[in-house]
Amino acid sequence: MSLSPSQRITLIKLIAERLGKESWSLINVTLQQFGVPEIGGSWSITQTYTYVLERVQNAGDQALIDLAQHVGYKFDQPISAGVDPPFWRKNMLRLFVSHLATNRKFAGELQDALFRCGISAFVAHNDIEPTLEWQVQIETALATCEALVALLHEKFHASNWTDQEIGFAMGRRVPTFAVKYGETPYGFIGRFQAFNGNGKTPVDLAHELFDCFRKNKQTQHRMSEAVVSLFEESNSFAEAKERIGYLEALEVWDPSFPHRLRAAVEFNSQIEGSWGVPGRVEAMIYKWEKASAETGP
Repeated sequence: MSLSPSQRITLIKLIAERLGKESWSLINVTLQQFGVPEIGGSWSITQTYTYVLERVQNAGDQALIDLAQHVGYKFDQPISAGVDPPFWRKNMLRLFVSHLATNRKFAGELQDALFRCGISAFVAHNDIEPTLEWQVQIETALATCEALVALLHEKFHASNWTDQEIGFAMGRRVPTFAVKYGETPYGFIGRFQAFNGNGKTPVDLAHELFDCFRKNKQTQHRMSEAVVSLFEESNSFAEAKERIGYLEALEVWDPSFPHRLRAAVEFNSQIEGSWGVPGRVEAMIYKWEKASAETGP
């Protein structure tokens, strides 16, 4: 498989981000096994990301592909080219929220609640009649999202834009869901899973969506990666305690997670000092390793 320059940059960045979190010895052994030439220079203990970036940048296309698969990249979808749009939060599941402008306050509150679960939500709440720049942002978000949820408030179907947003996402075959708020799912979206949003707060709905994405076959791997990254970046004892709960609910497990989670406990004082969290991390790792040993390769 021949890679374009943009695809090479995407994979190089991905490999550096994931492999750069490992120990120096494992990094060197891994790169050696994949035939990546050594480089000179003096590197400090904190420069693992830069070291991997420098070392793999001249690797062949097949070596990059093999390395990307080794660190967990899934090639069941086309390799994304280009620079990520700025409105997506790094390392999070990308969710497009289709909504009416009249319900933008609720959509914004939902966006905040989803962030706490490792989900980056795109919420467009500008003018009803969009400008050209607004349309470009909408199209970019639709082209790069990993799932879409439609908030079916009354008169949703009458909008000039919401049906087009749903059609765009369905054309890309990304998971598409609806939340009923007075409007019944219609057309093609009527075939897909719908949530009853009546009487639920944005936090309630965010938790239901997280539960859905951690189970859905198309999103569960991405959701697991997002939650692990979110846990690693915990900035308070309370965040660490909240996020370990999301980790414990995951449906899939990657071999890189034990090392990453133990490193987070060791180097993030907010995780290490959060009462009960380090023990829950070890219990969770034990559970997954035991399950893996029982099921075999």
